[in-house]
Amino acid sequence: MKKPLKTIVILTALLAFGTTEVIAQSSVQTPTKQQGAATMALSNKQYHLAQIGAFTANGDIRCLNLAIDQALDNGLTVNEIQAAMVQLYAYAGFPRSLNALSALAERLKVRQAQGLKSEQGRAARPLPENTDLLARGEQTQTELIGQAVDLSALSPDIDRYLKTHLFGDIFANDLLNWQEREIVTVAALSHMQGVENQLRAHINIGKKNGITDEQIKEIVQLSKQEMSQFPAGEENTAYAKYFVGKSYLNMLSAEQVPIGNVTFEPGTRNNWHIHHATKGGGQMLLVTAGRGYYQEWGKPAQELKAGDVVHIPAGTKHWHGAAPTEWFQHLAIEVPGENTRNEWLEPVSDADYGKLK
Repeated sequence: MKKPLKTIVILTALLAFGTTEVIAQSSVQTPTKQQGAATMALSNKQYHLAQIGAFTANGDIRCLNLAIDQALDNGLTVNEIQAAMVQLYAYAGFPRSLNALSALAERLKVRQAQGLKSEQGRAARPLPENTDLLARGEQTQTELIGQAVDLSALSPDIDRYLKTHLFGDIFANDLLNWQEREIVTVAALSHMQGVENQLRAHINIGKKNGITDEQIKEIVQLSKQEMSQFPAGEENTAYAKYFVGKSYLNMLSAEQVPIGNVTFEPGTRNNWHIHHATKGGGQMLLVTAGRGYYQEWGKPAQELKAGDVVHIPAGTKHWHGAAPTEWFQHLAIEVPGENTRNEWLEPVSDADYGKLK
């Protein structure tokens, strides 16, 4: 896989406008009340900001409404929620941002009619008069990313817009700190498809600003996603002992040719295994969504994305699963054969899997 230039990665990370329709339900445990970079889990505020970021980006208004209520009931203010939703216009696009703000306005009306408290909170502190937004934004961008970024060779306009508006104006809103804003962004990008480079870039930026690996894991595992037209199905408990992490199985066909839709949470992979047959047999994988890997014994891992097809001959030792920070889904097709059986072997070592991105 070719690695894009760092400057391009940073640009695409800041301009993630793709979206996808998914339905998500929260599965993260109740967060701790502690805050700070040393915390090994999302704080209460971080958790609710991540939910709002995820459901704003994927357009799931039903889950967003629940997330709004939970956030307001647990101490977030209306102005803080608005700040997160406004920021996301730069990552998920104006339609998603405006839909989220409209959902918030409607929820506030409903809550008022029900007698529920919604704390407006303080307003953002105004910038000093005659603030040079370009200079301020350039300084913020450099400090946030860890290096100066000049995108004028690609487009002088986009370089100026990013520095003056996103970093000079939106990031100057002090209702959310930089760490919280990166949590919102990572949550949004992890619930969109086709933004792998942007997600990886923002995970790195988040880590530079004190977000831990454990917090990143909780953000990207906020929900089980319906990633394609094939429903994910129920948790794959029958084969859980052969997996590292959590997967979901939906058997689409048990007749003629068995076909199962397998969905992997980020970081989930199955053990090394072999499909045996005395004649014919083997397996095919049709990748429908997300990003993952397939590897045969003694060969390098092969990155997989939607549209890829993998032919696995009988007798081949192999494994397949999700990328460390992204969901993954494929159809597993059992190739007809004689005397077919599966042999499950050892897990993929953490050291080997840890080399993948």
